[in-house]
Amino acid sequence: MTGYTGELPPKAFNMARYCLGASRIRPPEKVALRVVRSLDGELADEVWTYGGLETAILSIAAGLRSLNLAKGSRVFIRMGNSVDYALYFFGAIAAGLVPIPASSQLSADEVGFILNDSETAVLIHSGNLSLPPLPPGIRCLGPDEAQALRNFPPGGYDDTHADDPAFLIYTSGTSGRPKGVLHAQRVVWGRRPMYEGWYGLTHNDVVLHTGAFNWTYTLGVGMFDPWANGASTVLYTGERDISVWPHLMATSGATFFASVPTLYRQLLKYGDITTDTVATLRHGLVAGEPLPRPVAEEWHRRTGLGLYEALGMSEVSTYISSSPSVPVRAGSPGRAQPGRCVGILPAEDDSTTPCEPGTTGLVCVHRSDPGLMLGYWNRPEEDAIVYRGDWFCGGDMGFMDDDGYIWFEGRNDDVMNAMGYRVSPVEVENVLIQHAAVAEVAVTDVQVRPDVTIIAAFVVTADGAPDVDDDALLSFAGEHLAGYKLPRAVYRVDALPRTGNGKVKRRDLAALVAPAGTRSNTGS
Repeated sequence: MTGYTGELPPKAFNMARYCLGASRIRPPEKVALRVVRSLDGELADEVWTYGGLETAILSIAAGLRSLNLAKGSRVFIRMGNSVDYALYFFGAIAAGLVPIPASSQLSADEVGFILNDSETAVLIHSGNLSLPPLPPGIRCLGPDEAQALRNFPPGGYDDTHADDPAFLIYTSGTSGRPKGVLHAQRVVWGRRPMYEGWYGLTHNDVVLHTGAFNWTYTLGVGMFDPWANGASTVLYTGERDISVWPHLMATSGATFFASVPTLYRQLLKYGDITTDTVATLRHGLVAGEPLPRPVAEEWHRRTGLGLYEALGMSEVSTYISSSPSVPVRAGSPGRAQPGRCVGILPAEDDSTTPCEPGTTGLVCVHRSDPGLMLGYWNRPEEDAIVYRGDWFCGGDMGFMDDDGYIWFEGRNDDVMNAMGYRVSPVEVENVLIQHAAVAEVAVTDVQVRPDVTIIAAFVVTADGAPDVDDDALLSFAGEHLAGYKLPRAVYRVDALPRTGNGKVKRRDLAALVAPAGTRSNTGS
């Protein structure tokens, strides 16, 4: 294996310019984004052309430059689900700064950790989300000051290079401390293998994505890729109900529908999905968690369309997928995308020699891939763990068959998956153990039905503690954790399964509630 074989990015490269700069496929008058704010017409749609987006982000870039920040300074964006999020995100990158996209569901405690860990220079916030006490030295821009950035005359794009930092995202790790994944400007160029390897994307397409603006899945699939190809995006910011998506499929002119398997399952169970509903769709895209075979089969039966799955991680986005040119094999997310170099390395030793087909090991990506992160933010010890020679090993386990298809077999660690977000069990445990009624706690994911997996907490009650119901425990956890990290079930147990050295055996927890649950490793 020789490494990445696709075309490499030019040395001078700014990803905001790559996504939004005017070109033949992105004339200024073409619609880049439609934001549907309600279905009843009470709130009018926002329609953004490529020219309008570029002018807005270059005005914000000019405003940010006026703050005299050092190149590469971190900018934390604390906003809800609106187009403003995208404008400030791209505006920071255009200015040579490093935005930090983060879920609006994060608690003040979680925000405080990221602000300190990232050494954030500027916090831009909407004024309606909780904030922690701010570390010294952070400049805080509230709604009025943030708006003032948009009033500057538009300037130009910063002269960044392909390997300069572009944005920093925080993801859960096994230690319980979220870690920053630092991506380079070239990351958007590194997504080019997806265009044919997953989408079949052209400038005529319209992508309907179910995620929020501040989710990296939405940023990538809903903005980076469509805009880099001159396509259009439809995003919804109104009240969430499963009936929203069939309506938008039928009325938006979307050619792709992108979501997570859980939402597809809900659509098939509760939504009005027919061939008429999906008349303009070419196919569906699915990522974030493994796609259950029954969901894919039922989607095809109801719509006549395929679902193309992709396997990815925060550190490189999706790199294995099926597509119109890569036939689906039920149970496999697909093959390495064109140009990417993917191998299976032994999990039990430090060998850098890929395994033979059919042998289970760590699914690894060659470090020459332009989509791969620069590294973990100020965590050299983490970098040392995940790199093995020329390979990046993110923790997914699987094997490769003779035709190059990858068969996913879970994680090599305890990291869980919640609706496409990676969640560390340690992070959840560290919060629950602070409750006076909890003597011991362990958290894992449990499969409660063939196609449904939840995060569950196994709690040993403290001696003499007053009775505390499950809702009270979860409410306590919710004061310190984002909603998607919260357990969906609490099981009271007499003792936690442990090794001879006293370490909790998370893989044995589900057996405590058998036959209802079995351990499920759902990947990243």
